[in-house]
Amino acid sequence: MARVVALSYYPVKGCAGTSVPEALLTPAGLAHDRDFMVVGEEGVYRTQRRDPLLAVIRPLIAPDGGHLTLTAPGAESLHVRVDTSGTRRKVDLFGTAYQGIDQGDEAADWLSARLGARSRLVRVPPEHSRVTDGLTPGTSGYADSCALHVISRATLDLLATKLIDRGARPLPLDRFRPNLVIDGWDDPHTEDRAHRLRIGTTELGYAKLAIRCAVTLVDQQAGTRAGPEPLRTLAGYRRAAQGGVAFGTKYAVLRPGRVTVGDEVDVTVWRESEL
Repeated sequence: MARVVALSYYPVKGCAGTSVPEALLTPAGLAHDRDFMVVGEEGVYRTQRRDPLLAVIRPLIAPDGGHLTLTAPGAESLHVRVDTSGTRRKVDLFGTAYQGIDQGDEAADWLSARLGARSRLVRVPPEHSRVTDGLTPGTSGYADSCALHVISRATLDLLATKLIDRGARPLPLDRFRPNLVIDGWDDPHTEDRAHRLRIGTTELGYAKLAIRCAVTLVDQQAGTRAGPEPLRTLAGYRRAAQGGVAFGTKYAVLRPGRVTVGDEVDVTVWRESEL
């Protein structure tokens, strides 16, 4: 029987994640996942593709979402009282306009010093109503696309074997920044074909393959690019029909609830892979 073996959420888009034994699953994904985003002065999102030092910034959000703490090597911690009712400002995520609530000058100055570029911290407003794409539409905060990124242990193990065969080292899980890791499926990339999942009281609908980008080249502990792996190896066996390389899958939330490490994963709908 397949089971959930890891759960992680990422309070600030592009920054380090938090691993937890259980989490509330909302229509937009795991609670607090990508609720915040770092933007430039013009409101354009910052990403590890251009700002790899985001990786070493570690956010900690209070369970009620009311306080956010940011830490980074060599810096004093910053404590932010989260503003959910302030003035909205325009932000840009992949060329699409959204709204964000600015979290103040202190947060902006702290992030600007860490990244070496003028930055602001914004939060998703309560009225955020983004519609995500894919075979199953849904919603999310400031994630790249869908509510959840899911990957299986068998998929990770196959890549590790192929990297070793090329004389490269296996890569840590944090390179791929998943929300859920599933173990118990014998075949790698079973998540490509698992189009409806029931986990505890929750239900997920397959949206699309996860097309990987240069973020996978960033050492998440050092905040530096360390390529060319895994993209070089993935290009040899995971080229997607729509372009790029696929590794893991994206899901929309059909029924919210609570997810716990150890929960059984029941696949109720199977389909062929889109790869």
